[in-house]
Amino acid sequence: MIKNVIFDMGNVLLDFDPEVQLDASCSSEEAKNYVRKELFGGNEWIQRDLGNISLEELFQGPAERMPEEYHKDLKRCIDIWQSFMIPFDGAKEFLQKVKNKGYGVYILSNASLDFYNYFPKHYNLGFFDGYVVSADVHIIKPDERIYRFLLDKYGLKAEECLFVDDREDNVQGAEKVGIKGFVFKGNYDDVGKILGITE
Repeated sequence: MIKNVIFDMGNVLLDFDPEVQLDASCSSEEAKNYVRKELFGGNEWIQRDLGNISLEELFQGPAERMPEEYHKDLKRCIDIWQSFMIPFDGAKEFLQKVKNKGYGVYILSNASLDFYNYFPKHYNLGFFDGYVVSADVHIIKPDERIYRFLLDKYGLKAEECLFVDDREDNVQGAEKVGIKGFVFKGNYDDVGKILGITE
């Protein structure tokens, strides 16, 4: 029996679309191509989620791999991307439904420590029964250790948890430790059916 629901943050609770951020911060298509590849596709982004590098290092690595003329675009994207992290339509209402039905509600997110800057602007962390952010523990999904860390930290049983993430590999990571997984495609009703909240 499912007693707890563990939600991913990006593209489950908050919208994360690098293309929107690139459109707002870059001055040309060439600049967007460089920033897309070197920032969002670079190892520094992963290292930032692991909590291993500073904001300055997040800039320096990609900057070294692109022409200097695009450094302003890169800097602008790093400076403003958080402002585009906004809740999915219906996310807050669905979370409240889950809570009202008596389920424990948790977050498990691959995110840098910037999480604590932007996430509380939209959600009260006190609403959740617990949360684990990758940068705090220096482990990212789908590494099995991060799922076990959350289970151990909050005394949860894997078989009593449902994990909701937009990425198949992250869901598979949860399933390897015995957590029931669901790949989120933007429809909360699909999750609600599993929980008996929606028809």
